[in-house]
Amino acid sequence: MSDPRRLSIHDFTYQLPPERIAPEPLANRDQSRLLVYQQGLLGDRTFCDLPALLPPDSLLVFNDTKVVRARLFARRPTGGIVELFCLEPVAPHRAIELAMQQTGACIWKCLVGNGRRWKDGPVTLEFEAHGQPATLRAERTEQHDGYALIAFNWEPTELPFAEVLRAAGHLPLPPYLNRPDTDVDAVRYQTVYAAHEGAVAAPTAGLHFSDAVLAELAERRTAAARVTLHVGAGTFQPVKADHMADHPMHGEPFSVTADTLRRLLAHLADGQPIIPVGTTSLRTLESMYWLGAALVQHPARLPAWHVSQWQPYEPDTEVSTQRALEALLAQLELTGSDTLHATTQLLIAPGYRFRLVRGLITNFHQPESTLLLLVAAMLGPDWRRVYEHALANNYRFLSYGDSSLLLP
Repeated sequence: MSDPRRLSIHDFTYQLPPERIAPEPLANRDQSRLLVYQQGLLGDRTFCDLPALLPPDSLLVFNDTKVVRARLFARRPTGGIVELFCLEPVAPHRAIELAMQQTGACIWKCLVGNGRRWKDGPVTLEFEAHGQPATLRAERTEQHDGYALIAFNWEPTELPFAEVLRAAGHLPLPPYLNRPDTDVDAVRYQTVYAAHEGAVAAPTAGLHFSDAVLAELAERRTAAARVTLHVGAGTFQPVKADHMADHPMHGEPFSVTADTLRRLLAHLADGQPIIPVGTTSLRTLESMYWLGAALVQHPARLPAWHVSQWQPYEPDTEVSTQRALEALLAQLELTGSDTLHATTQLLIAPGYRFRLVRGLITNFHQPESTLLLLVAAMLGPDWRRVYEHALANNYRFLSYGDSSLLLP
């Protein structure tokens, strides 16, 4: 295995004209274009054709995270506006599900915009919740390099923080769209199957799925499973280092149910293809292998439930994929738990060997990004052919852009 720490990010770039970045979603989700790469051959289709294009007996794995309205615009006592972008909870709960149900007060790690003139004291935001007036106050308690800890409190105190964000917040659209969110975004920057609040960016490969496409998949008896990875703002973090060894990969929480583990094991046993919808689903699936492999290799240790950035590239004893997932399922059964909760910093780049997945549904990603590295890990040098074809044939790029079905 080659070591991706030696890779230069500058070898994974291409010229993306600004006009090729899709600024708005299409009127119909499933009418986006679909570039099909299958064993080296390229074809142009429409996303609604996807069910007929999947390999027989495929298992599609969806990320059912839901984007929260994580941008808050509060007012200083002097009248100026401060933007608070909620990244992750700190207290009293770090688990996103618990933090969303917190009432009265909480502390979050936030990005602060226009905060230079915000000195001491709280900023406030007046809003309505369930037709009643409400007030959110925010105070900066600590300033760190690149982020701050913000203490929130609100009235009525019985409101869960999830309700505060729904009523007072704005959707955190990708920074490259450079526009405020709209009522259209409130619907279209969510997948139709979004279920668990916690992401600050959409799993955009799933935005193309419509109820009609899901219904056709069901009619064709295409198997489906769900995982939840709450996409963080780090997904937009540019790679500033010349070599990947110097790039810190962001961490994200994910959860997988015992039922999904059983479905994955059944498909692995039958040699049937597992195809993730999006890079977040893919990273979740591959992270599960490394969690299970660690359990097999070190059965006496308490599970850390964390996958580090370079874990796959360290020399270690190989564990079969089937055995790794069986170890995870056995650990859940031992503890009487139905759901595995973990975090991952997994960086997938050329040199990585995939353990679970045999394809990918994904959008077209930014030059010199970790997402493009993941695509290059799957396709090898052919990633350039795919992107050159997309550019030459007027595909739309990035979050609201077109899609691809990659079947190496």
